Amino acid sequence: MPPSDEKLQSWVQDIAFERTGPLRRLVKGAVVNPAANWLPAALLRWLLRVTKSELAAANWADPGGWRSMVVSYEGRPRQIADKVLVGGGTMAMALRNRKRLVSRILARLIEDASARPAHVLCLGAGPGCNIIEAMCEARADSIATLVDLSGEAFEYGRRLASERGLDGRVRFVQGDVRAVRGLLDRPPDIAKLVGICEYLADAQIGEVAGALAAVMPPGAPVVANSLSRAHGTDRFFRRVFGLHMAHRGVAELEKLLAPAGFAQFRSCAEPLGVYHVLVGRRQ
Repeated sequence: MPPSDEKLQSWVQDIAFERTGPLRRLVKGAVVNPAANWLPAALLRWLLRVTKSELAAANWADPGGWRSMVVSYEGRPRQIADKVLVGGGTMAMALRNRKRLVSRILARLIEDASARPAHVLCLGAGPGCNIIEAMCEARADSIATLVDLSGEAFEYGRRLASERGLDGRVRFVQGDVRAVRGLLDRPPDIAKLVGICEYLADAQIGEVAGALAAVMPPGAPVVANSLSRAHGTDRFFRRVFGLHMAHRGVAELEKLLAPAGFAQFRSCAEPLGVYHVLVGRRQ
């Protein structure tokens, strides 16, 4: 059975999330976000180049790619522009909150799994920051298979896994997530679709969900995330970073996953309201 709403909330209630106070929200809403969204894009790109923004450079090279995620996750920017974008930007803060939320939920699902070691399948995984954190936190043995169309992030992921004592327990596989059946040694006990759906069209999510459902046993949980416009800077990301994200609510994402055989969804939000993390079950 999937965790109840109460159980899911109990798993995450002690997480030290990043939050913003009323005054900070007011300043962002009235000044910072309008400036970011409506100042000339060429001017903003010039300022980011001059100040050597690592976040901007990562997104220009690969919008929404793994390098920009790592810059946001680390949250320790050196450049002036990144101190604003990464240190205090709502989107970067929400990404770090999502990482904390996803890692905790995955850790508890690993502990609840009947198989030992529990096998976690991560699609569109990049370097695997979330699952590596979860495996370290879980009080039960686990292994993970990370699948991504690009293998560029794998070197960083292997180094991260080694540093956290997970040598031999994390397998990186370069391949199309829609062809996952031919990439696995054993069926997954848990699956993760975090950080991928916001970059896919509805039909693509349906394809990925169908491929995933075909390799999951009944009752196995899947973890995914929705994305709202609560970060307030979608126009900035599109014009300046070239980052085009699909914003979907919880109900919309559930409807896209349901035809593949996923149901019994539960969800919880990170406190900035940008992301909800969903847990469903293969029927």
